[in-house]
Amino acid sequence: MLHPIERASREEIEKIQLQRLRETVKRAYENVPFYRKKLREAGVRPEDVKSLEDVRKLPFTVKNDLRENYPYGLFAVPLSEILEVHASSGTTGKPTVVGYTRRDLDNWAELMARSLAAAGVTREDIVYIALGYHWFTGGLGFHYGAQRLGALAVPAGTGFTQRHVMMIRDLGATVLAAVPNYALRLAEVALEMGVDPARDTKARTGVFGAEMWSEELRRRINKLWDMDSYDIYGMSELYGPGTAMECHLHDGLHVWEDHYLVEVVDPKTGEPVEPEEKGVLVVTPLTHDAMPLLRYWTNDITFIYDSRSCDCGRTMRRIGRIVGRADDMLVINGVNVFPSAVEEVLLSEPRVNHHYQIVVEREGNLDRMYVFVEAARKMSEEEKQRLASELQYRLHEVLMINPRVRVLDPGELPRQEGGKAKRVIDRRRL
Repeated sequence: MLHPIERASREEIEKIQLQRLRETVKRAYENVPFYRKKLREAGVRPEDVKSLEDVRKLPFTVKNDLRENYPYGLFAVPLSEILEVHASSGTTGKPTVVGYTRRDLDNWAELMARSLAAAGVTREDIVYIALGYHWFTGGLGFHYGAQRLGALAVPAGTGFTQRHVMMIRDLGATVLAAVPNYALRLAEVALEMGVDPARDTKARTGVFGAEMWSEELRRRINKLWDMDSYDIYGMSELYGPGTAMECHLHDGLHVWEDHYLVEVVDPKTGEPVEPEEKGVLVVTPLTHDAMPLLRYWTNDITFIYDSRSCDCGRTMRRIGRIVGRADDMLVINGVNVFPSAVEEVLLSEPRVNHHYQIVVEREGNLDRMYVFVEAARKMSEEEKQRLASELQYRLHEVLMINPRVRVLDPGELPRQEGGKAKRVIDRRRL
């Protein structure tokens, strides 16, 4: 059963959005010195926001703004009102710290419950959460949502893959929440243990996010687990998972528009693009209490559907599945290459498994891309060379460049036990 807001008319949704946008801009201006300065520099005052289109008058917020205001500089409330903080890994600089008030945690739980319900999850389900329960928002986000629904939440965490397989089977888990590549790793280890995920477990629904994953990867997961898997979108700056979610039709992700105002803009100019045209997703949270954000530049590449309704009955607008991040795009001798396009080609070939790695190097005056992928079974050198040639031809047809492909034996590439898979190594940047 849908929440009434999910069926609201466009007029109702936009009325809520405008009211909350004006409140958000006012709170940011009055309580966050960074935004007061930034809005004054842009010549914008809160009362200038009179329509949703006026969001374009507001300056963008980028990840570096959070780093420069580390740790609490963007908070709009005193620390005494903060009940929880999360942070990014900070591998490329200071981490970005996000705070949550009681209202924020309630909102997040509601959004995650709504997202899980869109995947058909009910209070009768056992939700196995194989995600980090630390700085990463994934574990607690799913935990709060499952509990809000009344489902049984299993706070499994990451690592100890063999134990996860045993517990998924023995607890009778019906829903698996994980990073998509870890869902495949769990299936791989299960089969090594003599456990068939499709036959020996009850996990028939998967909700996966935190990294780009292709339709080919989804097909592999669904086949191995005999499950229906769903894509969920979010990031710590936007609470965590739960900004947008697929419904059972798997035709785009519904944005919870009563909580988020989304735009898709040209990555070079920052100007809005047409519906169905790809660009960078920009999000303005409308209900963030602790840390209001204005026009947050996510760097994720997607598009907004032209159609405003879905056959599932929801009226909230949809975005396309994330195809990559603007900074993940590789430029190889002047040609733009998204790793997702490489994955689509590789995983459409049943003779390889899902473990692959892309390495880019500079050789003289030219860029060279190498693609390493594991065979699905042990092969002779002649078989591997023949398969590599076939894959190289297919990749050339799609990418319009000539990568060098090497097929490896099963198990040669490093495994990730729960975290995001390291797919791309660009040695030009080292």
